[in-house]
Amino acid sequence: MSDRRVIICGAGPSGLTAALFLSRAGVPVTVLESREGLYDDPRAATFHPPTMEMFAESGVTKRLHELGILCPRWQFRGRDEGIIAEFDLGILADVTPYPYRLQCEQHKLVAVLADILAGFSTCDIHYGATVETVSQTSDGVTVTTADGTEYQGAYVIGADGGRSVVRKSQDIDFAGFTYQERFLVITTPTDFEQQGFALSCYVSDPAEWCALFKVPGAGPPGIWRVVFPTKPEHTAEELLDFASAQQRLQGFIPREQPYSIVHTNLYTVHQRVASTYRSGRVLLAGDAAHVNNPLGGMGMNFGIHDAVSVATKLARVLNGESDELLNLYDRQRRHVANAFLQAMTIQNKRVLEEKDPVQRDMRLNEMRETAKDPAKARTFLLRTAMFEGIWAAEKVA
Repeated sequence: MSDRRVIICGAGPSGLTAALFLSRAGVPVTVLESREGLYDDPRAATFHPPTMEMFAESGVTKRLHELGILCPRWQFRGRDEGIIAEFDLGILADVTPYPYRLQCEQHKLVAVLADILAGFSTCDIHYGATVETVSQTSDGVTVTTADGTEYQGAYVIGADGGRSVVRKSQDIDFAGFTYQERFLVITTPTDFEQQGFALSCYVSDPAEWCALFKVPGAGPPGIWRVVFPTKPEHTAEELLDFASAQQRLQGFIPREQPYSIVHTNLYTVHQRVASTYRSGRVLLAGDAAHVNNPLGGMGMNFGIHDAVSVATKLARVLNGESDELLNLYDRQRRHVANAFLQAMTIQNKRVLEEKDPVQRDMRLNEMRETAKDPAKARTFLLRTAMFEGIWAAEKVA
């Protein structure tokens, strides 16, 4: 067994970010990924400023800019009312060198990370390696895959998603809830910017809210994703049907010509946080540690922030510092997962779907007033751009 090697389960954004930061710190890493190779699932696609700052030194941010679309402003709308508020991240130019959102699909980040990691002789990525068991002693960890191969190391990081085998292996509770409705994502080349929409928009409506944003896709001019809630009684087959998706888009913005639809996706949505991010030599990050609805584009970013935090602290521990740093990781990241990630994403959904007319008017007026007042807008953007959560984590001792 290596007394320094870290085994990472999961080669998604969080797992490969942890691998990169550990590798750059001189720590040998083995990554185990159940899929047979890199994947192109159309999942998260928003990078917030703090995430770009964290990746800047490694060159990842530069490469993401070559692939992505800058989104300096975003809108909050009412389906009938039109623009309620527009927020310009340029107001944070004195806080960050990246005063905007960067729209770029997460699978492109994964490809960039894998490419950079290929340059480290101390990092091995094994695809088609499905983790079955994780055990630990006072001296190290053993991870066994479905084919019977055993991998040994000093620590293991579970970055293997919401159904994490690593988390379950340690009997760590994953308390929270699952929304009854699933989220339907319809992808279309239709350019909503021509109709006045910002590249990222949230549209409130008591009957059917939606969110839409532009991503690069295969290249210019890019494609748009439109997210709708669904009714629990509808089957996946009904919801994913292109004719049904056509009706959804026509109901949102009617037009004479049919919408071109690239694909449809359906997601079950949860709000959960692990009861601990550390069990001895086993650590959790990303979706293995917390899951949330995607409104606000925070989940992937939050998982990356986990990965940077745990990798940085773990490297220090492996270089001789106290493993109390790993307890600090748990306290810091779990605190902000509850106080910021969960609270904000739950609130984002409530604002969009509010049905009580009095409450809805009040919420829309709050958004209007926030956007009009530069001081309020700045405070709001520091929170929604994820700076506030970063700063709050640093204050946890």
